[in-house]
Amino acid sequence: MLQNKANPTISKSTGLPRKRFYRARAHSNPLSDSHFPVPLSPSHVDYSLHYPQLFPSSDCSDGSKKIEFADIGCGFGGLLISLSTLFPETLMIGMELRDKVTEYVKERILGLRLANPGQFQNVSVVRTNSMKYIPNYFEKGQLSKMFFLFPDPHFKEKNHRRRVISPHLLDEYAYVLKVGGIIYTITDVEELGEWMKSCLQNHPMFEPLSEMELDGDPVVKLLSTATEEGKKVARNGGQTFQAVYRRITLASQENS
Repeated sequence: MLQNKANPTISKSTGLPRKRFYRARAHSNPLSDSHFPVPLSPSHVDYSLHYPQLFPSSDCSDGSKKIEFADIGCGFGGLLISLSTLFPETLMIGMELRDKVTEYVKERILGLRLANPGQFQNVSVVRTNSMKYIPNYFEKGQLSKMFFLFPDPHFKEKNHRRRVISPHLLDEYAYVLKVGGIIYTITDVEELGEWMKSCLQNHPMFEPLSEMELDGDPVVKLLSTATEEGKKVARNGGQTFQAVYRRITLASQENS
């Protein structure tokens, strides 16, 4: 409590960070050069920094347990927190470019761990540029789920190359997703929704989930309810546009 009095960014009642002290621009330019440490390869990711209770030191990781979920542009971490309790045995990480927002999520996770001993040990966040450094964090076929919730629409056509879903980036996502892994996307911008759906539909290594599969997937329900942006769209009575696709094997690979 004394620490909370001395630190106005932490709520006295909940022990969690106050969001108003961590506000930042809604989006950042993913093509700009930001300065932060980047692992040389997935084997250089120090799990002890992210999951200290599960990996007390950097030497404790034998490679048997790896990150499986990645929330790209995780914002204030609402989805991650929900997924952490829904999949308590699964390691997951949020990847966020904005430094203040990343710091908020770190403090939020630390506060939740203190308030709920034994919980939220499987979730973490890292400040990085996922459009550049996905292969530095994940091995081939490592991930089972990737999330792209309310990404920057980059409305101007000249800026479409900055969109986090694009044909060439889907090649990278297909590389780090295991066969059967799922990409979840959602936006409140119809044109962007059609863009993301078209990119996924036209990529040879992804296929859409059926309506029955979507109805039976508990994660789908979180796409529009777990994030700050999703809640804001719901409050304003706005529409959302989802595209949920599965990583598949190329027919040529199956026949070889």
